[in-house]
Amino acid sequence: MSDAAQPTAAEVRAAAEAVKTALDRHLAAVERRTGDDDPAVYEAFNALATAAETYDELLYDRYDEVTPFEIPGADDGLPPYAGPDEPHALSVLIRRDYAVAEPRRLVAQARRVTDLDHDEDGPRGTAAALGVLFGEYEPDEIASRHKEFGLEEGDSTLWVTAAGDLPEPGEWLAAPFEQADPERIVCRFDISSVFDDEEDDEGDDETVGGAGGRGTGR
Repeated sequence: MSDAAQPTAAEVRAAAEAVKTALDRHLAAVERRTGDDDPAVYEAFNALATAAETYDELLYDRYDEVTPFEIPGADDGLPPYAGPDEPHALSVLIRRDYAVAEPRRLVAQARRVTDLDHDEDGPRGTAAALGVLFGEYEPDEIASRHKEFGLEEGDSTLWVTAAGDLPEPGEWLAAPFEQADPERIVCRFDISSVFDDEEDDEGDDETVGGAGGRGTGR
């Protein structure tokens, strides 16, 4: 980059002050949050991410220096958002992977359910046991009690995608995930042990998301 194109020291300083202001506003929003999905916290998070990214770029252009922060963006695998500016509907797409770590425990738990239903036959195989358990319990309950069912957690992801209108009833049931469009993702949350490994390698680098997870918002 030529000297003429480089940001001035004053511009870098102003960007640093903008980060400080955004950080204060984010903390204030968190302290006043009204729930897990408080829009004020979401907006303050995005404003902080934008301010930090701008500062990081100016700092590098002016001084060839970087910050220790990881800003979620295109590098996290999301293409530019191409959905409606004012979505009137949304779809929540969830994938959770499990390993069947203890098949006997899985079958035993399923047989307990069928015993309560007075079904003397009960499931005899893993596939049948999975059908019984997922038919009896909500997916969130299985996620919270997976060890009781002999399951071991793998990766999981949650996508919130925007739509202009709510689909007609039954419209997508034949192929529920066929129209999952990454360009319509409003926010995404991933959980994987690979993030724990990266944090161990990177030391004190800051990541965004829950324990062992990352979240990306627009």
